[in-house]
Amino acid sequence: MTTHQAAGDAGTVQMDEYRPLLPPEGVERIRELRQTLLQGQSDEAGEETVSFLHLTLKVPAEVMTPCPVSPLFGQAIVAELDEGERMLDMGTGSGSLSVLAAGTAGHVLAVDLNPHAVEAARVNAALNGVSDRVEVRQSDVFTNVDGTFDLIVFNPPFQWFAARDVADAATQDENYGALTRFFREVRGYLADDGRVMVFFSTMGDVHYLHKLIADAGFQREEVLQHSAPVAGTQVDFFAYLLR
Repeated sequence: MTTHQAAGDAGTVQMDEYRPLLPPEGVERIRELRQTLLQGQSDEAGEETVSFLHLTLKVPAEVMTPCPVSPLFGQAIVAELDEGERMLDMGTGSGSLSVLAAGTAGHVLAVDLNPHAVEAARVNAALNGVSDRVEVRQSDVFTNVDGTFDLIVFNPPFQWFAARDVADAATQDENYGALTRFFREVRGYLADDGRVMVFFSTMGDVHYLHKLIADAGFQREEVLQHSAPVAGTQVDFFAYLLR
């Protein structure tokens, strides 16, 4: 059993070791997909300049480039935001979603555990002229977050394996420690009538995500669904709006 300190709480949150809720064949399929993706990775990547909808982003090698489905998630976020609302972007990565949301939101707090992502998000906010509305902090889930938000957005790592390095942590959340902490703590950071939007896929344990959502007392509404092949495997991507 692992013990984590809860943000803003003098006590601790006890978290049981994660056990997959997928059937064994589902677990094996995901393990095989993980190995296939690892074999296809290149160590020669450098900084990239990429387009994300109408934005231009600088993405260093240590930060995950937005995947082809990410713009759909970005559009769903903008459609949900009301003018002037406060948004928290958990696990911001390159800052793509924060920078996009800043066109509507009054203030966006973008956080990430990866220091390279924190720097990239700051650079991209400046590059796209929204530094005055996007604040970026390094944070392990909610440890460096304060205040409440109208919309909290989370694009978490889909898989539960140990990350090989800081870049790999964008796709791997060992034993779903961060995902579990997120759902156990998120209600303390929601404003009255606040909402959560979470992005996930069948590259991970969807059954476990559903359990976390139910245990936190949220009702879920699917606002995005898209299927695409990943390394020869058909994957379903989706986003839930939680209230």
